[in-house]
Amino acid sequence: MQFTIEKLIYGGDGLARIPAIGDERRGKTVFVPYVLPGEVVEATVVEERKGFMRASLVEVLSPSTARIAPPCPHFGICGGCHYQHSDYTAQLEDKRQILQETILRGAKLALPHIEVHSGEAYGFRNRTRLKIAVEPEFALGYYRHGSHELEAVHQCPISSPLINRAIAKFWELAPETASYPSLREVQFFANHDDTELLVELFIHHATTPVLLAKFAKLMREQMPEIAGVAVFASGATDSDLEDGNLEVSRRLTRAGVPHIEGAASMVYKVGNFSYRVSAGSFFQTSRFLIPKLVELVTKNRTGRAALDLYAGVGLFTLPMSRHFERITSVEIAQNSYDDLAANAAVPHIQAVHSTTEDYVNAARGRWDYAIVDPPRAGLGERTSKALAGLSIPQLTYVSCDPATLSRDLVTLLAAGYKVQEAHLVDLFPQTYHMETVLHLAR
Repeated sequence: MQFTIEKLIYGGDGLARIPAIGDERRGKTVFVPYVLPGEVVEATVVEERKGFMRASLVEVLSPSTARIAPPCPHFGICGGCHYQHSDYTAQLEDKRQILQETILRGAKLALPHIEVHSGEAYGFRNRTRLKIAVEPEFALGYYRHGSHELEAVHQCPISSPLINRAIAKFWELAPETASYPSLREVQFFANHDDTELLVELFIHHATTPVLLAKFAKLMREQMPEIAGVAVFASGATDSDLEDGNLEVSRRLTRAGVPHIEGAASMVYKVGNFSYRVSAGSFFQTSRFLIPKLVELVTKNRTGRAALDLYAGVGLFTLPMSRHFERITSVEIAQNSYDDLAANAAVPHIQAVHSTTEDYVNAARGRWDYAIVDPPRAGLGERTSKALAGLSIPQLTYVSCDPATLSRDLVTLLAAGYKVQEAHLVDLFPQTYHMETVLHLAR
């Protein structure tokens, strides 16, 4: 069937409609991946539900002027990137429109001006996680689009140069790796100047981590840039809390990190501040735009007391510590909290090990400013209401999901907050993901 693509939507697909039939004013919605606004395409319907259809792209009949040749040979097969077929300037405009429309539809709020901040379009990731297969033969890569089949990759153009060298080294060690059938995934985390790596190995939960000590030592011998190696049961790091899984969060408060070789952490510098980041701790993944994100959130914010919720290792806490007399930083994930406590070891910063919901429900005090940087699940209604009940004059919401952001805004706007500034920070080029910074005031 032929479709005309109206626009891109959050999630990476293009939206089209089947022509209306009879008295229907609008045809059924169809979602098609790897297309651009205005294109006429040939696509095959692969799924049909009551309210929409999904289709697979067959051919672009009338291409957009923004369409380019993707630089990665795995694009369209690998499920990691969504926009490599689009000129980067067009990507930014599409994301701006998606954010604007999502907030308008979900929160009934028009954002007439959204300032867009961008950096390098490739080589930006400081953290890359890949799947491992050892049978019937070794392979390292990502799941294919819409499946759990492994697409083997030898390099990833959105990852940093050092991470790509680590991927190549992992392939070189394939004969050794294949002797560890418990391996499920590997994650590489590079520091600020791409000179050091932490390696996180993910194994089947029934396997003893120390069995990988020999392999971890070999990795460090083969690649001196590896500062340390740690082992986790598959899925059990603070970074996984971005999905908002509270049960995982609670489990991580009790889980230790099996650190088996080298250092358990490394230093990540952002501007004039240095952060201890341990294996398993959450940290922002854009090498080039973390300083801009910190600036947008903390610049010109001063007062007596500030509250940093979902504080992580203290990315925003440390810059704010120079401009507030007292800061309370709240983090639930154990690994990140331990780093937060180490990074913020000064008298006027209080690190609190708690969920944000529990803390704001029990909070007693006055704050001049608060930052919330929740996982993709957002704040949720109960936390939003409790936060609004603290009557904090100025609030900055840092979001990685515009849909949950717009849902939470409904509660905050009803409590008397108004949006003063809106920023889109493109931490994740080539993908549909985006970071939003909203400054609100009562």
